[in-house]
Amino acid sequence: MEKLIYLFGETEAGTVPEGQSLLREKLFDAVPALVSSGATGLTVSVADVDDPDLASVAQFNNTGLLDGQISFWVDHVDGRLGIESILEGLASRMAGYLVTESILRDYASRDWAPGAASPGIAIFTTFPRPASLDPETFYARWQGSHGPLSLELHPLTRYVRNAVFRPLTEGAPMLDAIVSESVASCAVASDVEQFYSGRDNQKRIVKDLLSFAEIKTMSSVVMREYILEV
Repeated sequence: MEKLIYLFGETEAGTVPEGQSLLREKLFDAVPALVSSGATGLTVSVADVDDPDLASVAQFNNTGLLDGQISFWVDHVDGRLGIESILEGLASRMAGYLVTESILRDYASRDWAPGAASPGIAIFTTFPRPASLDPETFYARWQGSHGPLSLELHPLTRYVRNAVFRPLTEGAPMLDAIVSESVASCAVASDVEQFYSGRDNQKRIVKDLLSFAEIKTMSSVVMREYILEV
């Protein structure tokens, strides 16, 4: 089995997306055809969060590809073209990636219906490896240092880390990391004490982040997550 992620963009790069309920509907409408084509374990995430504290959460949209995403598993990546034909045209832009998934933390329990919004919000982040870092150093810092630090300091309810193996669609920007970090609310994500365990720890984790990623090439958008158990 191999995991694929497709990112969708409607909002221009540099502008943070919001209110993407129409894209959510399009992605949900595509699910039956995707399942018929062999996709399993689908998750949809969309920038459709309606929360008064949303504006207080730091967001970046450098790629113009974070209005929404859909991820799923297939038997083999070779058979993806039929699946991509289902997804094409759902948004102004689409980029697909073959990834390796690591779930560092999952929900303690999942007592909501498949397809319903997961509790809280998902902070969805993408970034490439800086040209100044070799792959060994990049992965040592991202996975060996930053992952454990994030689990230590952030009140994450779910943490899904995807290392990009290669892009799948023509023109897809080069990315090395696609990450989804879930927390209870925008209020938690925007509060230094709750999200970073204090200002000193905020400086600590930001310094660690900037040792393997660059703000100018990073995109990070607050989304609502929908897990479809099919």
